[in-house]
Amino acid sequence: MQFHKGGFHPGRWVVALLAIALAFTAGPLRAAGLEEALAHFATDDYSEVEAGIAAVAESGDPRAASILEALQDDRLFYSAERKRVFYKDQSGRLFDAATATPAPDGGPADMDAVGINNRLRRAIDAALGGLTLMSPDRARRYDAAQAVFKSHEANVLPAIEAAIEKETDARIRRALDEARAAIILNADDASEADKLAAVAVIRARGDQDSVALLQGLPAETSEAVVAAAKLASAAMGRELAPWELAQNAWYGISLGSVLLLAAIGLAITFGVMGVINMAHGEMVMIGAYVTFVIQEAARTTYAAYPGLLEFSLIIAVPAAFVTAGLVGVLIERGIIRFLYGRPLETLLATWGLSLILQQGVRTAFGPTNREVSNPSWMSGAFKVGHLEITYNRLWIICFTLAVFVALLGVLRFTRLGLEMRAVTQNRAMAAAMGIRTGRIDALTFGLGSGVAGIAGVALSQIDNVSPNLGQGYIIDSFMVVVFGGVGNLFGTLVGAMTLGIANKFLEPVAGAVLGKIAILVLIILFIQKRPRGLFALKGRAVEA
Repeated sequence: MQFHKGGFHPGRWVVALLAIALAFTAGPLRAAGLEEALAHFATDDYSEVEAGIAAVAESGDPRAASILEALQDDRLFYSAERKRVFYKDQSGRLFDAATATPAPDGGPADMDAVGINNRLRRAIDAALGGLTLMSPDRARRYDAAQAVFKSHEANVLPAIEAAIEKETDARIRRALDEARAAIILNADDASEADKLAAVAVIRARGDQDSVALLQGLPAETSEAVVAAAKLASAAMGRELAPWELAQNAWYGISLGSVLLLAAIGLAITFGVMGVINMAHGEMVMIGAYVTFVIQEAARTTYAAYPGLLEFSLIIAVPAAFVTAGLVGVLIERGIIRFLYGRPLETLLATWGLSLILQQGVRTAFGPTNREVSNPSWMSGAFKVGHLEITYNRLWIICFTLAVFVALLGVLRFTRLGLEMRAVTQNRAMAAAMGIRTGRIDALTFGLGSGVAGIAGVALSQIDNVSPNLGQGYIIDSFMVVVFGGVGNLFGTLVGAMTLGIANKFLEPVAGAVLGKIAILVLIILFIQKRPRGLFALKGRAVEA
């Protein structure tokens, strides 16, 4: 049967009905595909998790990137009993990964984190790179190309080549070419000519990642490619040598700022009072846990105050100072004031007190590490040439210098600072002039402990928040104080920076452990020559 033009056409109606049906079912089908992919994560088998990464990336679901980012940041969880997968957003709220609905009552009782290893991290980087290579955001496309360069997963090559054809930005296109070259260098089926061309592209990039890539070629790589890679990596090594020195110096300054922040409170108490406070590290720990408590409070009130989490770190600084300072005053009034003039007894008493404080924190918060997240303004990094600078370390250096300047101002321009300096130089004469030395001792100990609490806020951003946090810094803090000169803040600054930079330059040569031993030996030899440190305080003390 034939129909006239413009009449009834069954084929067209069938196509229209199919289009309508697909429009209504596309969402459920896509959700079902994502749910099937998520089922791979409900296990602790790394092979299954790797299959899940590929399946989520191929699902086409718009939430695929968010789920993979949650897995990358240890924010993806599974319940073996319910066979469900959950994720936390940046504010800590828990959602069902398949439906994106909030999980009731914090999720199932058997909920556990989905574990990943280095191989899976590379797979995640590659999958995320493939998902964002076509993003309209230029920054995301560039970051995706960099992620693919580092992971050089072969399955992303078609996406890379398609992105190269469409890319108009010269900087991003170069990054895509470098990512393609990294994949080709590690591909089994690439020709020798393609690999030699890839070596030239990697050589032009010229950074440390390029050197590592050329030095880690597969064993079956041809001799011509290996020879070209060796020449290229040697040339890059010579060019990068000054940048490596600058990078080590930056790491040393970063470590020195952390040591200064941890030691500066100890320099005050040790210098003014002569007390060997082995519980100083626990004041740092208290500051870190105050930060954790404030962040948890910010997460629970996220719905009402969504911007509070970003400012929780700023709120934690005065809170940690006051909390640790009050604990310090209680320690001085309750224990230390009965032990003045007996340094061995103060050492033993404060060491016992440190064990009590650690156990108290274990009882209150548990023995495991607690998560303290970085705010967005402390996350990420930027490069100056080949020098990589992370924002969290940069902020900590600036914060340390601000605390240092503030303490200098307190000591030089306030009545408390004047009285502290008088007690430091001559306690008996200060008492004869009407200064209440007991009150100054309590306030000084509280000030030193409060500054240690502030150090805990900063250290929570770069170290694990645990009951043992302070123990990792107490010995280094004493070394900084003794090396710089007891009671001298400027000496503490110079000592911290000197030890930090020396540590970072010795580590590549001698290793982390031998480097620390070498630093300790050098300090012992130095103290034999200058028992009072680099910058000894000048005074008219008659006690000696």
